[in-house]
Amino acid sequence: MYNILTLNKIASCGLSKLGDNYAIGDNIANPDGVIVRSASMHEMEMPETLKAIARAGAGTNNIPVEACAEKGIVVFNTPGANANAVKELVICALLLASRDIIGGAKWAETLKSEGDAVGKLVEKGKSQFAGNEIKGKTLGVIGLGAIGVMVANAAKSLGMDVLGYDPYISVDAAWSLSRSIVHVNDIKEIFAKSDFITIHVPLNDSTKNTVDEKAISIMKDGVKILNFSRNGLCDNAALIKALEEGKVSSYVTDFPSADMIGVKNVICLPHLGASTEESEDNCAILAANEIKDFLENGNILNSVNFPNCSAPREFPVRICLTHKNVQGILSKISNSVAEKGLNIENLINKSKGDFAYTIVDLKDTTDDLEDTLKAIDGIITVRTIK
Repeated sequence: MYNILTLNKIASCGLSKLGDNYAIGDNIANPDGVIVRSASMHEMEMPETLKAIARAGAGTNNIPVEACAEKGIVVFNTPGANANAVKELVICALLLASRDIIGGAKWAETLKSEGDAVGKLVEKGKSQFAGNEIKGKTLGVIGLGAIGVMVANAAKSLGMDVLGYDPYISVDAAWSLSRSIVHVNDIKEIFAKSDFITIHVPLNDSTKNTVDEKAISIMKDGVKILNFSRNGLCDNAALIKALEEGKVSSYVTDFPSADMIGVKNVICLPHLGASTEESEDNCAILAANEIKDFLENGNILNSVNFPNCSAPREFPVRICLTHKNVQGILSKISNSVAEKGLNIENLINKSKGDFAYTIVDLKDTTDDLEDTLKAIDGIITVRTIK
């Protein structure tokens, strides 16, 4: 029996994937796994029993990822599960930034008491909300992950010219990207040539304030900027100044902040990107499948702090080890197994930065093998699955 703690409301279609061998709830003691959406875990004391955390979503800023790695706790996310929902909202934002749809709708509401005069008043007043079409304009997409690729392809299908920038684009993303998208190697080219710029990268030290005063100075006059990725990717002070000067004509963000709310030509949406029934279902299903496969088979897919590492179960015993990525540790693992008179049937090792993960398949084991492996310098956790 495995114990799963849920820190947010998780769609039942996802939790049902875990099966009868799981106790699931928001008050579970000694959890083997945690499934979370937006709840912050930074102040949470991680129980000794905790082996994995699955984030039902792409961002993991609410999880102490590095601290978890040091304890051998594998952190998963669900890349792509909410990509279509975010893509659709970004396309909506392109239109909101081009035409004053929200302002027009609010103005139309003021005409409620005008009776038969509404029609004439509409025709007379609509010009103040006129805008531009997106067809033929250039969209710069910063970050070509699951969402960025879908946005780029959709914008191209709507008649936009699309530039894409991502120095770390994956093979899968490259295959998914329309061949008509121009892939640029310098982010300055995005800044200089785009009528619209949309940013789709994680927030970290290298991406914080990607859109800052220097970047804005390179941009076209009247550029429109969209942020549906993370707060902190744009320098708000620089944006407000550029909006006041007219350098930036509109800014649409899914991450409201006190300094941005109410600023002219800024549209703040209440983090609606992944807030669809379909997205929540997709994220919950993928998160449940990831944590189930890890707990039952030791396989890792879509981890943010340990490498992807998986193999089919073909032998009765599987030893799963989280450890530091240091020289000589594999030979120590192999020697420890051999010293117990056991033969390794299959061994897979993958690394990611300072950490690594190893799967060892055996036909049998001994009562003291786990303790022997735990004594190896650099080993963090050892788990036997039978």
